[in-house]
Amino acid sequence: MPDQTTAGPIDFVLLEFPDDADTKACGDVLMDLVRRDVVRLYDLLLIRKAPDGSYSGIDLTDVTSAGVGGFTAFEGARSGLLHDDDVRTVAEMMRPGSMAALLLYENTWAAPLVGAVLEAGGELIASQRIPAPDVLEAVERLEAGLPG
Repeated sequence: MPDQTTAGPIDFVLLEFPDDADTKACGDVLMDLVRRDVVRLYDLLLIRKAPDGSYSGIDLTDVTSAGVGGFTAFEGARSGLLHDDDVRTVAEMMRPGSMAALLLYENTWAAPLVGAVLEAGGELIASQRIPAPDVLEAVERLEAGLPG
C-alpha cells in the first residue's frame, strides 16, 4: 500500500486579470477543488502592477468583490514558501495595469500515485505542462482535419 503521507507535485500558477475582472467564479472553483481535496493551497498572493510598471501586493482584506475580490475566502493562505523575490519575478511577467493571483498548491490527487511509484522503486524522470489553450487549439485542428 502506498504511503499516504507522500506529497503530490507542487505547482504554481500566475493568473493575470484586468483591473475590473469579476473573479468570483474563479474563487468558487478554487474553493471547490480545495474542499474536494484535489489540491491543497499553500499560498495565494495578489499582486497589482501599475501602468508605470511598479508593483505591490494586495491585502485580501482590502479588496472589494470587483477585480480579484473573488479570492477573499483565501485570506491567510500563506505558507511562507513564497518570498519577495518570487513576487518580483512574477511581477515582471505581468502586463502594466493588471492584477494577478499567484497560487502555490499541491496536487493532492497525485499523492497516492507518487507513493506507489516510490514504493515500486520508480522515479519521475520528466514532467511538463501543456497549456490549456495549446490543447484546445490542437483539438480544434484535429476536428477540422488540419495537420497538427
